[in-house]
Amino acid sequence: MRSISFPKPLLTAALGGVVVLAGFGTQSATADQVPAAGVAAANDGAETRFLELASLISQSCAPDVSSSSAHDVAAASTADGTAADPTPDSTLPILVDDVPLTTAEECAGGKHALRISKAFSGTDTATYEDMRTKLTSLRYPAARIHRMPDFSGEPVARLDLRVGAEHLALEVTGTHLGVMVEAFGAPEGVSVTEVRLKPRLDPPTS
Repeated sequence: MRSISFPKPLLTAALGGVVVLAGFGTQSATADQVPAAGVAAANDGAETRFLELASLISQSCAPDVSSSSAHDVAAASTADGTAADPTPDSTLPILVDDVPLTTAEECAGGKHALRISKAFSGTDTATYEDMRTKLTSLRYPAARIHRMPDFSGEPVARLDLRVGAEHLALEVTGTHLGVMVEAFGAPEGVSVTEVRLKPRLDPPTS
C-alpha cells in the first residue's frame, strides 16, 4: 500500500489542533472542580472564624464553678423534653417552646446582641439580604443564619449560635434605625426556626 504524505504545514496545523483541543478539555474539567472546592473551603473558614468568636465570648462569660446558681441547674434539667407532641396528619411545622438559658448563655447572648446592635446602629435594614450580608461580615456563617417571616414589614433572621450542648440562639429584627436582638434557648435537635417565642411589641418607629 502506498503511503500518503501530508505537506508539513498542514501536518503541523493538524497536530496543533489536537493540542489545543486537549488543552480545552483539561481546562474545562479543572474549572468544574474548582468552584465546589472553593465553596467548601469558604464554608469551613466561616465556621472556624465563628467558633473562634464564640469561644472568646464564652470564655469571658464562664461562670465561677464554686458559685453555680440554681438557675443553671434548672435550665439544664428543663432544656430537653420540651418539644411539642407531633400533630397527626399535619403539614405545618411542629413548633416547640424555647428553653431557659444558663447564666453563661445569657451573658454570651447579651454580648452577641450588643455587637450586632452596634454594627447595625443608624442603618435602615430594609431587606433580609441586607441583614444577611451584614451578619456574615460580623463572622456569623451564612449556614447559621435563617430567614423568618417579616415582622410588621421588617426583615427577621434567626442565628443559631449553639456549640456542642449549648442552646443559645438570637432573633434579629430589622428597623429603620438598626435592629432589635433577642436571645433565646433552642432545644437540642430542633431548628431555630421551629422555636415558638412570646409575641413581641411592634418595632420602634422613631
